[in-house]
Amino acid sequence: MGLAITYIIIAIYSTALLLIFFYSLAQLNLLINYLGYKKRNEEAPKFNLLDPKEIPFVTIQLPIYNEEYVMERLLDNIAKIEYPKSKLEIQVLDDSTDDSVAETARRVQELQETGLDIQHIRRENRKGFKAGALKEGLEIAKGDFIAIFDADFLPEADWLKKTVPYFKDEEIGVVQTRWGHINRDYSTLTRIQAFALDAHFTLEQVGRNSKGHFINFNGTAGIWRKQCILDAGNWEGDTLTEDLDLSYRAQLKNWKFKYLEDVETPAELPVVISAARSQQFRWNKGGAENFRKTVLSVITAKNIPFKTKFHGVMHLLNSSMFLCVFTVALLSIPMLYIKNTYGHLGWVFEVTSFFILSTIILFVCYWFTYKSIQGSSFDNFVDYIKLFFTFFSVALGFSLHNSVAVLEGHLGKRSEFVRTPKFNINNLTDTWKGNKYLTNKLSPNMILEFALMIYFLFGMYSAIPLNDYGLFPFHLMLFLGFGFVFFKSLTSKA
Repeated sequence: MGLAITYIIIAIYSTALLLIFFYSLAQLNLLINYLGYKKRNEEAPKFNLLDPKEIPFVTIQLPIYNEEYVMERLLDNIAKIEYPKSKLEIQVLDDSTDDSVAETARRVQELQETGLDIQHIRRENRKGFKAGALKEGLEIAKGDFIAIFDADFLPEADWLKKTVPYFKDEEIGVVQTRWGHINRDYSTLTRIQAFALDAHFTLEQVGRNSKGHFINFNGTAGIWRKQCILDAGNWEGDTLTEDLDLSYRAQLKNWKFKYLEDVETPAELPVVISAARSQQFRWNKGGAENFRKTVLSVITAKNIPFKTKFHGVMHLLNSSMFLCVFTVALLSIPMLYIKNTYGHLGWVFEVTSFFILSTIILFVCYWFTYKSIQGSSFDNFVDYIKLFFTFFSVALGFSLHNSVAVLEGHLGKRSEFVRTPKFNINNLTDTWKGNKYLTNKLSPNMILEFALMIYFLFGMYSAIPLNDYGLFPFHLMLFLGFGFVFFKSLTSKA
């Protein structure tokens, strides 16, 4: 290996490690914000929903597309929402192209006969996908406030009573609630998804919101002020994460967002890795698309302080961390050989300590989010250690797949909005077998994921002749992570 190539590898590797370190420092700052936050929800001005004059009109939007397995559960649950019927309408925004349309229409009609103001709204095409459906529904919505639930969400009956009152403050444009997970313990895959989402919905959302930094409406389980949507420019379908896009446009126009950690909205996690893949791809590509679309507006905004800009940029770069992690992983084996070939470059490997430090910071941050939901007993801490390293390994295993998504987003490559199949999985006895929305096609990335599994097996082997075991744990986690993603993808087909 030539010296020039050696220096290029070192430069790329070190840059990626430093970016990961900056990300972990941003997470640490959010943890400090989170721990220092004192609940101020009680002090906020609120509508008195016992006074009929103060009860605002609310529209619930249910954007759906081919949701046969969960439609009945969704509609039955929404029908239980406690709110004056004269001040509530429900829009079933149905873009479905399968047999579920007739069944949905039948159930909507039954609910209409109970006196519920519920409409089954169909479009001629899926222009703009979910964003297009929400925008079209908004044009005829009667409500001043728009609650949105995806098909797999099951809000409690008193959900509106817990969220609507905060709009008494006329500067608030969005109230977002925390996602819960009805099938958290179904499998290793659901446990690690819940683990990652819990970190976002505690550490990140509270950490940002408590200091007035930008947060995002999470696409569901939240409620918008209609005026805020229109003032921010309405829904746009030019990114795969229309929720993040509109959130930033609204906050750049000085609208405030309210995050309610103590209001949990249960939902179902994807139980098959192909479904998790499509969801991860959409979220990560959408994040990169929004970075491309919005970052200059955030940096040049005159109305927000520097710290909010910093956290905004790091938030928009969240998904790009997968690209940094994948780069570090890929170059770690050449770096192992460089270290043992060029003794005078030994100082460079002090940079590796940044990765260890970043891991320790994330370990501490995620522990606080884990214990806030699961508890802080010794047994819980032991479970946490196992879960953290399982999560870390599988996140590494997803790094190729998610890096492709991030690159496509940054390069502006357009792609269709691919929905995440729903399963109606509530407990361990339920099965996803036979779900007609699952694809039988294998991901083309699988061949590369298998190759990477072998590559990191070689990385572990390399430690023996070089007598250098510093990167062995990292390569072991990479081997296990890519192995998990590859074999799950191979076996978890419909």
